[in-house]
Amino acid sequence: MNDQPFRSRSADRSKATERPTSTEPAKSAKRPESSDRKVITALLLGLVLLLGGLYVAGYLFTSDKLPTGTTIAGVKVGGLKPVAAERELVEGLGARTQEPIIVSAAGQRHRIEPLDAGLGLDVAGSVAQAGAGRSWSPARMWGYFTGGDDFDAVVTVDGTKLEAQVAAFAKKVDQKARNGAVTFETGTATPRLPYNGQAIDQDSAVDEILDAYLQTTEVVPLPVTDVEPEISEKEVRTAMDDFANPAMSAPVIIVLAGENVVLRPEAYSPAISLVAKDGALVPALDEKALLKAIKQAVRTVALQPREATVKLVDGRPVVVPGRTGLTFERKKLIDRFLKLVVKKGNRRTIAVQSVIDTPDFTAADARKLQITEMVSSYSIAYPHADYRNTNLGRAAELISGTVLKPGETFSLNNTVGERTRANGFTEGFIISDGVYLEELGGGVSQMATTLFNAMFFAGLEDVEHKPHSFYIDRYPVGREATVVWGAVDLQFKNDTPYGVLISTSISPSSTSSDGAVNVSMWSTKYWDITAGVSDRYDITEEKTRRLKGDDCVPNDGYGGFDINVFRYFRQVGSDELVREETMNTTYTPSDTVICTS
Repeated sequence: MNDQPFRSRSADRSKATERPTSTEPAKSAKRPESSDRKVITALLLGLVLLLGGLYVAGYLFTSDKLPTGTTIAGVKVGGLKPVAAERELVEGLGARTQEPIIVSAAGQRHRIEPLDAGLGLDVAGSVAQAGAGRSWSPARMWGYFTGGDDFDAVVTVDGTKLEAQVAAFAKKVDQKARNGAVTFETGTATPRLPYNGQAIDQDSAVDEILDAYLQTTEVVPLPVTDVEPEISEKEVRTAMDDFANPAMSAPVIIVLAGENVVLRPEAYSPAISLVAKDGALVPALDEKALLKAIKQAVRTVALQPREATVKLVDGRPVVVPGRTGLTFERKKLIDRFLKLVVKKGNRRTIAVQSVIDTPDFTAADARKLQITEMVSSYSIAYPHADYRNTNLGRAAELISGTVLKPGETFSLNNTVGERTRANGFTEGFIISDGVYLEELGGGVSQMATTLFNAMFFAGLEDVEHKPHSFYIDRYPVGREATVVWGAVDLQFKNDTPYGVLISTSISPSSTSSDGAVNVSMWSTKYWDITAGVSDRYDITEEKTRRLKGDDCVPNDGYGGFDINVFRYFRQVGSDELVREETMNTTYTPSDTVICTS
């Protein structure tokens, strides 16, 4: 056992910490300097914390608000958060968003409704552009107190709608430039001087309207530009000097078959013209019009060919041979004519070669049509009226002798032409809107009805026909047709393998007797045609109408009805039914008309 006396740990520690004595100053003399550093550090840290707190406070206070001096389209929104700013902007601009924009151009004004033009206010976009939104930027925070600008509102636009509004106004304002031109008439050339047009600059106009929306209530002027003509006055004068005046200065001499034919400017002026091309006026020739003028001039020298045809002679169809003509070689004359008319003196003479002109349709062709017999005939009587005698007689004259080759279609309006005084017609009664009215050509529908029935029983194809609006008892019920120039026609097609000759005639009426219209079809019989008719159905009652005016015609009315007509086709000499056609006709009531003073 160790007999060393026991020592505590604390005693050992005291002994262990003993230090030798030294003559140097004790280290504890430097402690005041260390304390100063701690104080400075603490102060700096406090300052940082203070500034940081102010920075955070500034962020929280300013970064979600608009700068204090901000306005949008004149509405003050500075210092407001985005939601509040949007609400303020809607309240401030709400009425203005619907105010019309008045635009003007070339002395005319136009009202544009924002809704029609697709214009609207982008509220969120307007506020966002002004600097709304959170930011840690010190400059942004400083700008809140010291900044803020005047901003235009952000506008939404439907470009298609706005462009359509501008285009609609442009139609009223725009004026086409008039090109210079030269016209030829009755042997004289007349210059037409040009002038400028005008047009709204539509692209710029769209920008002007967008800039004005929500910004002003003043009239917005739109830009208008001049449109210059393609053909200038200088080009017109050049064309007059180089072509028009020389062309009209003297006749052209055509030497044909040893004889001189004089073609004067008034005869050929309809065939020449000056047309715009690449900024200039260049001569042009209407060959058809020139040939027409030349044929008229050379009629004493040339002989026009005549086609063969079929005519009734002593009540029988007879082939009439055609005639060979004497004409001229066209190509040389046509190719040289425009250069010929600007020459002088004897140089305005051209010799052309004579050529034999044979008809396109010969007697052999006419015989192949096999028009040999009457295949149908129909007559309808009419009560006396002088206008009926005149109009029906003229229509019969124009139609009679028409030959339809296989596949050709007959048109009454094209054959008879417009019913005018110059064409030999007079006033007569027609049916219009269910009542009788007086008009040129009245009564021609009786010819249409007679033609329709002759066509019906000849077995030709019905292409177009229109019954009268109400039933006329002298016509076969359901088998009749009316015509109106330019609107309603009677057309039928020769769908047989043979030609068809149409002959027409009238027996004029008198004060003591009725007249009659007759139409006959001549061909080789191809069909045996019979007809049937249904009972009348869907009966309707007439009304009474009281009309005023000098053109009122009184009428005793009767009811309307529907009816069906049947056409049965059989081969010639056979009882077997080949096909059947059904035509439905609806007759409206013929109203009673009482004429009042």
